[in-house]
Amino acid sequence: MSEEAPLEMISFLVNDQAFCLDVSVIREIRGWTPATPLPGAPLEVRGVINLRGVIMPVVDLKARLDQGLTEPSSRHVIIVLELGDRQAGLLVEAVQETFKIARSELQQPPSLSDPAVIGLVGAILSLGGRMVSMLVPEALLPESAMASAAAAA
Repeated sequence: MSEEAPLEMISFLVNDQAFCLDVSVIREIRGWTPATPLPGAPLEVRGVINLRGVIMPVVDLKARLDQGLTEPSSRHVIIVLELGDRQAGLLVEAVQETFKIARSELQQPPSLSDPAVIGLVGAILSLGGRMVSMLVPEALLPESAMASAAAAA
């Protein structure tokens, strides 16, 4: 019996807390670029940016995790997600590292989460003595933001 291939992850900070995503959903990482606001968009949607001809929403991950709004600076980055035919950016404080982890090391998150963020964290893992929350990429992107970005294109 062959062992499952390890997951390749990238970790990043939001509000000084470590999170990670599977690299398979990440198209690129770019520096902070001010976004053009979208009227009527949810609070966590900073607006849209033009990424080489593709208009995509930028989601403030701190706000999406119900931890307040980010005050972006030059040290912040946008992680560009590609989910099927959809693209969106996640505004985060900083990218930390890439690493590989066995699926067996992922643990279910406790069910004590705030209702506003339930479903956003798919697993918890221990990495170098710290706890890292693995996010569910599809749950991070509000559907209304995707629809607004598509309409703006």
